[in-house]
Amino acid sequence: MQKLKLRKRPTFVSYLILTFFLISVITSCSTDDGIPDEESVENTSKDVPCANAADLVFNEKDGLLVVEFENAEFPDNWKLKNGGNGFSGKGFMVWQGEQYFSQPGNGAATFKIRIKNSGQYRFLWNSAVKSGNNGTEHNDTWLRFANAKNFYAQKGDSRVFPKGSGKTPNPEGASKDGWFKIYRGGNDLGFKWQALTYDNNGHEVFVVFDKPGIYEMEVSARSSGHAIDKFVLFNSSHTLESATSSDKLSATSCN
Repeated sequence: MQKLKLRKRPTFVSYLILTFFLISVITSCSTDDGIPDEESVENTSKDVPCANAADLVFNEKDGLLVVEFENAEFPDNWKLKNGGNGFSGKGFMVWQGEQYFSQPGNGAATFKIRIKNSGQYRFLWNSAVKSGNNGTEHNDTWLRFANAKNFYAQKGDSRVFPKGSGKTPNPEGASKDGWFKIYRGGNDLGFKWQALTYDNNGHEVFVVFDKPGIYEMEVSARSSGHAIDKFVLFNSSHTLESATSSDKLSATSCN
């Protein structure tokens, strides 16, 4: 009669090795700071869209963030339009409500952004004038980065901070409660990449993120007829041209 071969039961050492292997697999999916690695963010975000636009998180990669402005949750009087040219994506958002020249925070929308590479970033958006025929009117919207390390504007050696931020000097023109008025200059009306503050002395806009994490970029209505298509944040590893010409949008995940 043939003898049956008995299987050996797993030893304690075998269980220990298996446990160590499983822990290694799980921890390899995230970085030490608890932020998912870039590859896992891209793979999951494109396959699993958020049920609510307010839960979207836009993920910076390699010092660059590229976002279609319409991909957020907006209150009434922000309207999605797609007439003309010079824009990308589904269209652009235009404020069609009351004008708030001295009071930011009305008609507000928030973009959650995940920064992996901390440091200084320049801010730009692609915007146009869709009301009237004067490029210096209906050309601005309020902007704030309340939980960033620093939010300022600079031109040469001149650096200014939003009024109400507790930092000085402050720009000439409208500013309040940490908000900058962000405008596009010139007499042209079409879409162009420009974001300036400080009346008659345009300063470029910068944000400093001192550590990896999720930050909030807030916009609120100022001038009716100001149309915004897209925005970018980029660090010194990118040029203005390379950042604004990128057709690849930043990956999104759900908060």
